[in-house]
Amino acid sequence: MKAHAQNEAKKTEEQKIQAMLGSFARAFTAGDGKSAGTFWHVPALIVADEGTKAVSAIKEVEDFYNDAAKQYNDMGIIDTRPEVQSVTWLTDRLASVHVQWPYLGRGGEVRKETEASTYLLRLDSSGEPKIVTVVMMGFDQG
Repeated sequence: MKAHAQNEAKKTEEQKIQAMLGSFARAFTAGDGKSAGTFWHVPALIVADEGTKAVSAIKEVEDFYNDAAKQYNDMGIIDTRPEVQSVTWLTDRLASVHVQWPYLGRGGEVRKETEASTYLLRLDSSGEPKIVTVVMMGFDQG
């Protein structure tokens, strides 16, 4: 019985993760850095092939996502949605979440390019998932 209750709790937490990522996507594709920042906890890390960036203030996250939408729009990308590939619970509050982000064009069509990231999320004191690390897996040109 205890294992079943734990599985149900994780299922609920994974639904929260999916919902959070969907809200995060809506915020950053709209260029709403303030809202995008609410899904992060600092200090945080952004890791990519090009290097690692320590994020010490939510304002840094907000500024980045204020500008991100324009960069994507300039490439003809107007939207995306999170496609969660896997969730691995590392502890009761830490999860590694691999996400594929398909690009959607001006007409809502799915483009051939995609982006992938792996997030380390921590459930905060109220049980809400927050990004503490993102590993940029890069772009796939299709």
